[in-house]
Amino acid sequence: MEANKTEKSKSTEIKVPEYEARLRHHILRVPEEARECSGIRIFGKKIKTIVFSTDIAIIRNCDADAVFAVYPFTPQSAISEAIIKSAFMPVFCGVGGGTTQGLRTVCLAKEVEAQGAVGVVLNAPVSDENVLAVSKEVDVPVVITVVSEDTDIQARLSNGASILNVAAAARTPELVSKIRKEFRDVPIIATGGPTGETIKRTVEAGANAITYTPPTAQELFSGLMKKYRD
Repeated sequence: MEANKTEKSKSTEIKVPEYEARLRHHILRVPEEARECSGIRIFGKKIKTIVFSTDIAIIRNCDADAVFAVYPFTPQSAISEAIIKSAFMPVFCGVGGGTTQGLRTVCLAKEVEAQGAVGVVLNAPVSDENVLAVSKEVDVPVVITVVSEDTDIQARLSNGASILNVAAAARTPELVSKIRKEFRDVPIIATGGPTGETIKRTVEAGANAITYTPPTAQELFSGLMKKYRD
């Protein structure tokens, strides 16, 4: 009887249909291990995979659920506007917290929210007072980056952080696990690392969503050029 149920289940399983265009079929795919996490539902949309990039060509040709537009320069509204307009998925925008702090981060957060950002990202050095000021001015999630075990997570949450972004390099799974034990329900985005195996470890540690750093356009193009030469 049980065997019949299993056979029936397999026979009625519906495959996900997929459309591939004649030209636009070279899509950058996030490793499948990242889709094993629970996801974070924001404004009704479940987000599991987030591409960490500001390259519009990469963003337009990646199957991630969202974009992390964070870069190592002072945030500029022209950059966030270009990415938000070009992306067809939700965009989390970096608004400072390191070199850029204080009132400027608040103004940038309000600006990217008006442009259509689904969330704002603050860097690890930002003060709790600054996190609070930003959280009071925007109606989108405030994502705070966590890079070490020394971070006072409760203080971050008490001052308005909505989501934690754990980026502790090779120690990310351990830090995610530690946070998850203390804060059972806090939403956690975490860097997945370079391979499916490292991503799986981070998911199993308790991450709700995974950020994926894609190959650069130059690296991807070198593969095409080799193919062309052959």
